Amino acid sequence: MFNRNRCLRRVAAIASISSLVTGCGVLASDSPEDEGPIVVGTTSSPSTLDPAASWDSSWELFRNIYQTLLSYPIGATTPQPDAAEKCEFSDTSNQVFRCELREGLTFSDGGKLDAKAVKHSIDRIRQINVNGGPAGLLGSLERVQAPNEREVVFYLNKPDATFPFVLATPAMSIVDPGSYPAGQLREEKSVVGSGPYTLQSYEEGKEARLVRNENYKGYADRKNNAVTIRYYQDSGEMVGALRDKRIDLTYRGLAAGDIVELQGRSSKEEELQLIDGTGTDINYLVFNPKDPWAGKKAVRQAIAQLVDRAAIAHKVYKDTVDPLYSMVPKGLTGHTTGFFDNFGEPDADKAREILRDAGITEKVPLTLWYTSDRYGSETALEFKELERQLEASELFDVTLKNRPWKTYVEGYQKGEYPVFGRGWFPDFPDADNFIAPFVGEQNALGTPYEAKKIVNDLLPSSRRESDRGNVVKQFEEAQQILVNDARLLPLWQGRQYVAASREISGAERALDPSTIMMMWQLSRKTSW
Repeated sequence: MFNRNRCLRRVAAIASISSLVTGCGVLASDSPEDEGPIVVGTTSSPSTLDPAASWDSSWELFRNIYQTLLSYPIGATTPQPDAAEKCEFSDTSNQVFRCELREGLTFSDGGKLDAKAVKHSIDRIRQINVNGGPAGLLGSLERVQAPNEREVVFYLNKPDATFPFVLATPAMSIVDPGSYPAGQLREEKSVVGSGPYTLQSYEEGKEARLVRNENYKGYADRKNNAVTIRYYQDSGEMVGALRDKRIDLTYRGLAAGDIVELQGRSSKEEELQLIDGTGTDINYLVFNPKDPWAGKKAVRQAIAQLVDRAAIAHKVYKDTVDPLYSMVPKGLTGHTTGFFDNFGEPDADKAREILRDAGITEKVPLTLWYTSDRYGSETALEFKELERQLEASELFDVTLKNRPWKTYVEGYQKGEYPVFGRGWFPDFPDADNFIAPFVGEQNALGTPYEAKKIVNDLLPSSRRESDRGNVVKQFEEAQQILVNDARLLPLWQGRQYVAASREISGAERALDPSTIMMMWQLSRKTSW
């Protein structure tokens, strides 16, 4: 395994439990022989079942049904072996990374999982090269070799101390070469993986049924035999299902009003627990440089001068999120407050001056897009508040539009939106992962952003450093470039809230450093 002292620290960790009830006379069951599947509700449904097509929260399902070479066992601060038995950099420059697979690995259909399957899975991502897909994570990879059945060697084109963390993302899920063609995406609504669970059935946008994978060999110690994930478009509907005991817990998408109400409940009123943890997810605006208005730096800077993040956090999210003034969130090495330092408090007069200095004297017409079914019920309210703030300045004429997530993604990847909202849950907890995915010709947004100084100098320099405490200077400079360009406008940083029945145990341990839920940690409590 690669040297822990040379690698990144886990920053996004679940904090203390704020329980709405005091459970007594119950223990977590050590046996997965419980009554029926544990049912999890979320507003975050997958956009695809094929890892080669996804750089989004489809990963939440992938973590549980596919396997990666490295992953995050409970308590791990760096990626540890999963499908691999051991992995390490075999050179001093962080350019050759070797993994040895566990013996006897198979896919859920009984097919052999060997080094060739790993090579196929990684090469396939780059060959298919989906716009806005995970190929962007592999920019430092030159080639993959499989010298024998159990050994995989990754040759990098430049030093990259973050590469083990890339391999631990669900984007690098290992797939069966016989079921996943090299040159195209898998069309079937089924999965052949090697993770802790198999996908028994799947109904897009509604439900995924997971059952224990008897062929699994990895680190996951499963506390249950089956999990059903139900997808909701509305937090209120999801919380209603929790109260009616149609689901056992919620994950992602709790509305601020529901969180505040649950926080205020007493043990006599409701048998629920609310788990409140720190988070590194962020929400931000993206400006399309090809749009005649959003492509003008002065327009972007004027918006940066007008947006009142504190008002969004308080009025819309009821202080369940925190205002964010850089793309790198608080808690990570390299975080700054660049947008506040440059623009200060919201000021319409300063915004007007920015526009006039650029020769813009008329109202700027601008369309803002958001997804209607991805980030929770407040998204529409957030964009209405943005519309209100911009139009109150009398400098902008704003139109709001929205689409469901699946078609929304297609739209921004085609460059259809002048300005659009996105959320970001980190691939791994490092400042690199809040900058690198958004810059370069190929990025997670499908909107090319050259940022040559960042791409060609600052990121490569930071990736030579295994001690991530030594990269503050590079990331501070990178963030200042982002502030000056205002192509990306950070709005807020989230927290993690899970509401669960008091009969459920393990939710506080179930989130990995990227706040992806490891469903196998969930169990039902049993009586004394």
